[in-house]
Amino acid sequence: MKSTQQNINALGVWLHNTRIGIINRLAGDRYIFSFEQNYIDNEKRPTLSLSFKDQLGGLITSTRMYSVRLPPFFSNLLPEGHLREYLALKANVNPEREFFLLAALGADLPGAITIMPLEEGSAAEPPIIQDNLHQETVMRFSLAGLQLKFSAVMESSGELTIPANGVGGSWIVKLPSARFDAVPENEFVMLALARAIGIDLPQNKLIDIADIHGLPEEVVNFSGKALAVKRFDRHKNGEHIHMEDFAQVFGLFPAEKYQQRSYANIAAVLRAETSAQDTDEFIRRLVFSVLIGNADMHLKNWSLIYPDLHKPVFAPAYDLVSTIPYIPNDQLALSFGGSRSLSEINSDQIRRFAETAHLPVRPVTQLVHETVDKTVAAWRSLAEKALLPDKIRNIIDLQLQTVAKNIKRRIVQ
Repeated sequence: MKSTQQNINALGVWLHNTRIGIINRLAGDRYIFSFEQNYIDNEKRPTLSLSFKDQLGGLITSTRMYSVRLPPFFSNLLPEGHLREYLALKANVNPEREFFLLAALGADLPGAITIMPLEEGSAAEPPIIQDNLHQETVMRFSLAGLQLKFSAVMESSGELTIPANGVGGSWIVKLPSARFDAVPENEFVMLALARAIGIDLPQNKLIDIADIHGLPEEVVNFSGKALAVKRFDRHKNGEHIHMEDFAQVFGLFPAEKYQQRSYANIAAVLRAETSAQDTDEFIRRLVFSVLIGNADMHLKNWSLIYPDLHKPVFAPAYDLVSTIPYIPNDQLALSFGGSRSLSEINSDQIRRFAETAHLPVRPVTQLVHETVDKTVAAWRSLAEKALLPDKIRNIIDLQLQTVAKNIKRRIVQ
């Protein structure tokens, strides 16, 4: 196994089944990504990432060398934390060796990207996915993150099956946390609340873990409920839709997902690259996150998708979990108008947010008010909240009422 890894010196990068670039491994554990000339010359080329777009709208083709880690766009394709350690163990790869980990997991990545090892002189045809990669089955996961997530296929019976080789599947299965109570139920209820106020969401459902087939031995004894979420980067026919998160957009490493950028920076990108509707949708989700006490909406929890291969669209919402029942007194993942407070939104904060994002202050303020009113009203009548343990439900209820009361008291139109 080790000798196989050491013989890999290049990874081919395919976007929509066309090879667009190569990640080369150089001496001294250094890595460099370069585009294929055909991709550079193609005026109708599909978009890989806004991070490769220059100020005039052209393609940035200059190369930069990275030590140990892969370039940020590719580093963000990989899982983090315990999930990375688990997958690295399955693939017999050092979790810090991103190049080799990506070689093992590159067959089922977010969006329309496929990354596979290249042999010297290999052609640019789409890669053939082999079940016996590295002489063993590697359970592949489809989205980066900390929670255990499996790619799964929805059967006609409504049950979910994990593909034997871990590749494919149009649903994400999110298992319960060993540390925190009722996380799948928490997220399911928050998604139901978000849907009630018109936030764009993928299809989702709670499912008995007993109805999930093909789970690996390490987690097969889990009990209770899991959350199943329809992948928004897959068409019904299995075709891939490209996507990128905002850590990739800003060219930052996963470890920087809480740093260097604010929510206004995200809003500014949406204003410049998408539509006014997408910008409003972002503000709704941001205010909603404060209302429910979701402190973990970092850069990787906001994404763009490319349905037409070229122009970005704000992706549906995901990872909407109320975190304050588990981490009291936590703060927002990023700055919202100079504040990370989860207890209030005030007029100065909204003004700073709007001005930094180059948005008109009054419409933003009105949208904040509308979102608060709709969320509080929807929560009162939300049937799904009965799925939550009393303690968690009461904490969320208090959070909603506190933030709403502070807004009504402190925001002056």
